[in-house]
Amino acid sequence: MDVRSLMRRSALFHADEPAIIVGSTRLTYREAWQRGLRLANGLLNLGLEPDDRVGVLEDNTVESVDLFCGTAAANLVRVPLYPRNSTDAHQHMLDHTGCRALVVSASHPSSVGGLIDKIDTLDHVIVRDDTYETWLASQSDTDPNPDVDADDWFIIRHTGGTTGLPKGVAYTHKTWLNAGRDWFFAFPPVQRGDVCQHAGPISHGSGYFFTPMWLSGGVNLLMPTFDPPAVIETMERERVAYGFVVPTMLNALAREATARDRDWSHLKVLQVGGSPIADDTALLARDVFGDVLYQGYGQTEAVPITMMGPDDWFREMSGSTPLRSAGRPLPFGDLAIVDPETGEDLGLEVDGEIAIRCDGQMFGFWQNPTATAERMRDGWVLSGDIGRLDRNGYLYVLDRKDDMIISGGFNIWPAELENVLTGHHDVIEAAVFGVPSEKWGESPWAVCCVGEGADVTSAELMQRCADELGSYKKPAGIDLQTEPLPKSPVGKLARKQLREPFWLGLDRRVAGN
Repeated sequence: MDVRSLMRRSALFHADEPAIIVGSTRLTYREAWQRGLRLANGLLNLGLEPDDRVGVLEDNTVESVDLFCGTAAANLVRVPLYPRNSTDAHQHMLDHTGCRALVVSASHPSSVGGLIDKIDTLDHVIVRDDTYETWLASQSDTDPNPDVDADDWFIIRHTGGTTGLPKGVAYTHKTWLNAGRDWFFAFPPVQRGDVCQHAGPISHGSGYFFTPMWLSGGVNLLMPTFDPPAVIETMERERVAYGFVVPTMLNALAREATARDRDWSHLKVLQVGGSPIADDTALLARDVFGDVLYQGYGQTEAVPITMMGPDDWFREMSGSTPLRSAGRPLPFGDLAIVDPETGEDLGLEVDGEIAIRCDGQMFGFWQNPTATAERMRDGWVLSGDIGRLDRNGYLYVLDRKDDMIISGGFNIWPAELENVLTGHHDVIEAAVFGVPSEKWGESPWAVCCVGEGADVTSAELMQRCADELGSYKKPAGIDLQTEPLPKSPVGKLARKQLREPFWLGLDRRVAGN
């Protein structure tokens, strides 16, 4: 099976049913697929051939659907860029994947200016300006029908780390379909006409939901920007059934002033992923939206591997704390906790590195054998996350391996402190990181975003941490601010950016006592 053939079949079976909503624009399956075919032929007419890579820098728009459908129809490989990335990052992602064409939304051309002269393989830059619709209409809507194999490359996504160059993770048609299958395995079934709202860009995590919804006769509703009041209003008006959100987005939606007063009877699934979620955020969102929260764990390199719905997430179970977990392993994958150095399986109730083996995992990093060797071992993907499995199969993601703070010989995981801090009603989000300490080697430090007019103090929050986790884990200091905390291009807390000023003038970013 391949993505192109299945998308084409769904476009045939649901031809006159709604497929796409973007603002006031609504497209049927026939209309959306025809636009995709026109773009496919337009790209092929430029001299591109199946398996060529096409970069794209865009927000959620009708035109982004054109490219999703068009690259599939032409058997071209989509390489999404991230609007929040630097020009240097764009150049690297295009260059090392050998992109022959770049498609850019009218709002983003300045960030890729001049790249055609710097990348040897890049022959075409297509800016979706006022001439785009005329150009698209001039292309044939005849299916180019190239040969497609399940093992052909379908998309190359990039890791969303906060340091170093992004690494490419390529999905074949088969692995992309497998990932979509596993995402939706534990969800209530998609019915024809069910609406999936993409509040985040389909170039990121929400993009995993686009194909399963299309193949099931659902409707993909794209929000160009994440604006909580607009998202909430649209969710109710369009009777949204599915959605993917990262914890910071869910927190903002649950706190939106009108969210509690709306009808959520049509909502089936709010999938939470991308980073650990604070207890307070999960409980608040459940109170607002009902029993529709699902949480999964995985990475671009291997996704998903765990999942849990509201019955698992908010239950009480002897030997487990489901509220603090990231779900339980899905039926079609393996999960192990291993020694970070030796790879030995450590079993249950022991902290170690999370190792994943699933049908949606990478074969390796794109043209990067050194990084591949570091992250793959005997067919397993080493996540770089530290976690623990309990006797009931719940996975607890403690933190990134390289974010661990060693203070006085004790290991401290920033995420557990962040969870305690965001449990206070005045704290919207928190980031914890290690800073140098003459006495302890390193000590935790926190930066918290609080609401306007909040009266919580740093001393109060420090005491809260000491009471819940022990005095040796409490932060040495806590900075309070009303500005949102910095994020990576894919919305994860940029701890390293906050940490860097504390380490200026030192040779290493770790300290010893």
